[in-house]
Amino acid sequence: MNSGIGLPPSNGNKSDLVLGIFKRALNESTDQLIRKDISKLVEMRRPRLDTSSGVCSLDESHLPLLVTGVAGVAGYNAFYHFRERFGKDVIGIRRPNNWPLQVDGVVPCDADDPESVKRLFEKYQFKSVLNCGGSCALKACELDPVMAERVNVTSLSNILDAIKTRGSALIHLSIDLVYSGTGSGSHVESDLTDPVTVYGKTMVAAEQMILERLPSACILRISLPMGISFNNHAGAVDWIQSRFAKNKPATLYFDEVRTPTYVECLNETIEEIFCKSISGLFHAGARRKWSLYQIAQIVNRVGGYDPSLLIGCPRIEAGPIPPRAGDVTMDSQKLYQRLGRIPFKDWPINENFMPTSPDWHLETSNWAGNPQLIFDQLYLRPR
Repeated sequence: MNSGIGLPPSNGNKSDLVLGIFKRALNESTDQLIRKDISKLVEMRRPRLDTSSGVCSLDESHLPLLVTGVAGVAGYNAFYHFRERFGKDVIGIRRPNNWPLQVDGVVPCDADDPESVKRLFEKYQFKSVLNCGGSCALKACELDPVMAERVNVTSLSNILDAIKTRGSALIHLSIDLVYSGTGSGSHVESDLTDPVTVYGKTMVAAEQMILERLPSACILRISLPMGISFNNHAGAVDWIQSRFAKNKPATLYFDEVRTPTYVECLNETIEEIFCKSISGLFHAGARRKWSLYQIAQIVNRVGGYDPSLLIGCPRIEAGPIPPRAGDVTMDSQKLYQRLGRIPFKDWPINENFMPTSPDWHLETSNWAGNPQLIFDQLYLRPR
């Protein structure tokens, strides 16, 4: 899900431009031309977020801010949210081998190398850290648990060492997959964690390390962040859409259930937590519950794609690697009460886009789906 580079939904012919960019990059020998072309491609994948709203705003006591995990959906959108609001006081990091991610303000850094992290903090003097880093590639983590431990736990340990030295504030994004989902969902923070994947187990280990070493930190267990990704494959919506757009089938599970959120709501919540210096462990999901199959139904019908491309099955048919979680939906009332408001708009906002049956995507409607509608209604929070 994390390989390749794609485009935001569009009614234009940007796919031809992308093909041309890569052909030129392959045919030219100069690094300068390659970087120039890649920068054009990155600009086309730039999130167009509404950064004007929010309950509160960071001030000089919170800046500079470090955003890790910029290659993922949550980190990518959070970086742009804060960078557009606070400019050069916001720095993102990417792995050095992720060279296509050429964005102003994003610097290469191996977080699993303590010396690299130390130099990064010495250079920028971060007062706040939003940790979105880690590998959420379920199959890769199952096949290489050493890698999963290094990326999801060791890297965090190095960041915690740097934070301790400087007294920086930390918000860490964890995941709903710390639960197996074998029950009826609606998990609360006090429920015992029982992950079924190596990824989930490393995320539990990361949470415990933060609680022990930095009690002043805030841990947010998120679900699926609904927003654009850098490579067109890192997010739930764009991975599903990328299959349908190529007339390829997509198989999703009836019984893996999540509580997705618009990235814009998540960004504003993160900023409010920094402003209010909130600490502790919180669930951060919206109230609507959707199975992966239902999410694919929404993408299929809103995008106007061939409904026969969507295939549903129970997760037991997924095979042994990676194992799949079930109903990992979260009850986020603790966070709502702490903030004094419900920070997450239901995804999707438009009630016309809510599946009512397993065959909902086969039905006709008085509105025509198209890829741009996905971009306007599913990636972005409608105003």
